[in-house]
Amino acid sequence: MRPEQTSLIYLHIAVLLFGGTALFSKLINLSALDITVYRTGVAFLVLAALLKLSGKKLRLANGRDYLIAVLLGIVVGLHWVTYFAGMQMAGIATGIIAFFTYPVITVFLEPLFTKQRIKNKDVVSAFIVLFGIYLLIPEANIGNQVTLGIITGIFSGALFATRNLLQKRFFASYSGPHTMFYQTLTACVMLAAFVEVKPSALPSQDVYYILLAGAVFTAIPHALFASSLKHLSATTAGLISCLQPLYGTLLAFMLLAEKPTIMTLLGGVLVISAACFETWSITRKKPHASIRASGCQR
Repeated sequence: MRPEQTSLIYLHIAVLLFGGTALFSKLINLSALDITVYRTGVAFLVLAALLKLSGKKLRLANGRDYLIAVLLGIVVGLHWVTYFAGMQMAGIATGIIAFFTYPVITVFLEPLFTKQRIKNKDVVSAFIVLFGIYLLIPEANIGNQVTLGIITGIFSGALFATRNLLQKRFFASYSGPHTMFYQTLTACVMLAAFVEVKPSALPSQDVYYILLAGAVFTAIPHALFASSLKHLSATTAGLISCLQPLYGTLLAFMLLAEKPTIMTLLGGVLVISAACFETWSITRKKPHASIRASGCQR
């Protein structure tokens, strides 16, 4: 098998596992914050082991990079809490579609970091996304759990877009696993003080799911995703990453019997189509610099 084919398999497995992360918002009987703390704790330990086994140094180049790593960890920690909270309120399919507004949000945030201007096609994409979200919303009332979950999912997408842009601008010299090693550590430490259910009180089933979420659905896909980039273009990686909502929705249907409505599917097609277009548009112009802004590091 050629290296490109192997990398493609690695990438699909990584995106499948990233999509499967959403399942734990329902499988683990804890708050979104508690899930995030325990998941990041496990992921941090596994990533540390993977980096050590691969012979890579854990240290960063200078003191400034440690400050940036902490900032990125704070942003990604808040992103993960809102990500799981959105799923818990709106359902997996709707929540993951709301989150996947992040490629379009990225386009509108990027001028804050670069001199790049917003183009007319980006405005069109934004309107398509807004209409797709409109189809998802059951009623214009934040008292409605689904509506609130959609808003939370979009906010999570905005945090994710911000993290990606900061990482691209200030932390692009480090690999995905190396970056996530520090981000998971920071997120875990930052949120640990607010945990409601202490480790000793965790049900055995939740412990199993937490270990699964942290190791198999967080640390391993990051390693696979980073490995796949050695032989694949940024465009390929970015577009395949857009399959994440599809994988997440299918897994939720097969494992949790969560059936999306017709309006959810229609809204999802619009949002994901716009996300794929923006991802393709960004990566085809800047294939090496843009992968961290458009990739699906979850």
